[in-house]
Amino acid sequence: MNFTEEQIAFRDSIRRMVDRHVAPIAAEVDETDRFPEELVKLYGEMGLMQLWIPERYGGPEGNLTMMCIAREEISRVSPACGSIAGLNTMFIMPLLHFGTEEQRERFLRPVAEGGVVTAIAISEPQAGSDVGAMTTRAVRDGDSYVINGRKQWCSYGVVADYIVVMARTSGQSGAEGISAFVVEPKKMKGVTFGRHERKMGWRGAPNTPIFFDNVRVPVENLIGEEGKGFKASMRALDLNRPTIGAQCVGLAQGALDASIAYAKERKQFKRSIAEFQGVQFMLADMAIGIEAARALVYECARAGDTGDWERLNYLASVAKCFGSDMAMKVTTDAVQIFGGYGYTMDYPVERMMRDAKLAQIFEGTNQIQRVVIAKQLLA
Repeated sequence: MNFTEEQIAFRDSIRRMVDRHVAPIAAEVDETDRFPEELVKLYGEMGLMQLWIPERYGGPEGNLTMMCIAREEISRVSPACGSIAGLNTMFIMPLLHFGTEEQRERFLRPVAEGGVVTAIAISEPQAGSDVGAMTTRAVRDGDSYVINGRKQWCSYGVVADYIVVMARTSGQSGAEGISAFVVEPKKMKGVTFGRHERKMGWRGAPNTPIFFDNVRVPVENLIGEEGKGFKASMRALDLNRPTIGAQCVGLAQGALDASIAYAKERKQFKRSIAEFQGVQFMLADMAIGIEAARALVYECARAGDTGDWERLNYLASVAKCFGSDMAMKVTTDAVQIFGGYGYTMDYPVERMMRDAKLAQIFEGTNQIQRVVIAKQLLA
């Protein structure tokens, strides 16, 4: 991918860390569905939790390419563990692009230390893809806003120190009137969490509903202007979607690597199944899809790193959509190559197949991504 020497060294350090710390716990995290909090400290020490934060706020000042590299490498063995690296992106970006200097100093410096977990709360039970249908409200009351409502599918919210919460501050319909607030769930009264969702895959990444009952948030926690929260969330999603594509590339690469090793070892009719053309063609198609998705992801990352926001917006949907569809096909084929053993939990490909499915749904379903792509083509 024409990486620089610095990027190659960064990638190699991630690979060594994954082999030592992530691969040994990947199956156990999936089986127990526990949040691997030990990775927060480890990733923080490596700068992965706070990678986006500029040096002036105490961060390593990484970029989109580096984030994609990190998530691709970790997701070769576990996309759930990979999502912890850079999970603060959705908190950092609204503050960097729309927050005040006082907010950046107050919130980004603690995150830059590496041990802070953050989240973003957008979706609601009746407002998933239709973000404009959200009903959570924030009403100004003196020097505070009072938030009431419910959020759904909030990844890592239950373990977060800070949450960016989207809430309606006016009676306008649709995306207009939605504002963004920094909520501190461990300090502010009225924030409660529902049960942990029992998911098919991506286990170990906690998802819970959040309930807001007269939660008082200081006016100074409003990010940007009233009614501009939707724009802030879309910018954050544009920057995060390529990293989802990178996770899909890593996941698919892990499935391909496992399939190649198994095909060489598995004997049928007195020879390895790797010698059969039917299996060879499956492996070739898997590799073709992975290479295409990888090229898309890093071209998208280049657009983000150079500030080409229009191209980033387009390619973010393309890379996320193509990458997740590719990962679903590759992991399904990997299970097929493993045959009956692929359907058991003794081998990692069944977990990989379950993990791949979520990528077609979250961060905007692939149907919504196609709507975004088509609108830009026809504009």
